[in-house]
Amino acid sequence: MKTTPEHNELIAKMTFASVYPHYITKVERKGRTKAELDQVITWLTGFDEKKIQELIKANVTFEAFFREATLHPNATLITGVICGYRIEEIENPLTRQARYLDKLVDELAKGKKLEKILRK
Repeated sequence: MKTTPEHNELIAKMTFASVYPHYITKVERKGRTKAELDQVITWLTGFDEKKIQELIKANVTFEAFFREATLHPNATLITGVICGYRIEEIENPLTRQARYLDKLVDELAKGKKLEKILRK
């Protein structure tokens, strides 16, 4: 499934602060912790917990969030389907990066071991 320019723009303008509480709710409902969520975000982006909180306070868009991020070299190993899109086929880099994050949160919520999620 190919993303549309409108879909890509929607992802770019969405704020990380608006999505982060949903990530927390999703993982905690499945017995995981905010600390584990932050660990997953840190692995993908290079942001520590303090920086994550700064970005939330600044209400940055996903576009700004991922522009500041230093993606983990193994991020390209994140594959599969998320929200109806096969991650490895998403052409827009920002949308693909946002879906990487969504996929990692899903894997955490589904009980996958951190060692597997972090693709070491």
